[in-house]
Amino acid sequence: MQPRQRDDLLATLKTRFDNNMRRHADLDWQMVQARLEAHPAALDALDAMEASGGEPDVVVLAPGAALTFCDCAPETPAGRRSLCYDGAARAARKEHKPHGSALDLAGKMGVALLDETQYRALQELGEFDTRTSSWIATPPEIRAQDGALFGDRRYGRVFVYHNGAQSYYAARGFRALLRVS
Repeated sequence: MQPRQRDDLLATLKTRFDNNMRRHADLDWQMVQARLEAHPAALDALDAMEASGGEPDVVVLAPGAALTFCDCAPETPAGRRSLCYDGAARAARKEHKPHGSALDLAGKMGVALLDETQYRALQELGEFDTRTSSWIATPPEIRAQDGALFGDRRYGRVFVYHNGAQSYYAARGFRALLRVS
């Protein structure tokens, strides 16, 4: 990452951090920035999250957890939609294959999908996915049966559903999670 791009990204992250203190009330920006500057790969992942519309911000999803960034865009990021769950699901489609999969793209970006607990914790910090939905990390026993989980918020409640892992929809993507130690 070029120095100017790095500085622009840090400025964007700081502004978002300052404007959304309820997501990370007990954290200090100087500590966050120092951790990021010590982990260049984290900055690359955050840049990919930002570039695809994720609006990443520091969130506290569990007490004592590592420094955690998550997509905080109101809807699942526009640059990460119309994806099936994983590469195996994409390969299983006979026709009309999506352009990619959530797990493969997350791996390329250096991030993870939120699991159900993290997704529900994020929803405590705001209202997300009121018109879209997001794939979430799926337990192996569900994935072994060709299923996958996704979540959204409707009627003032958070729902977690299942679908065939090979399915994809224009309004379904994934929210990225990045931990910085």
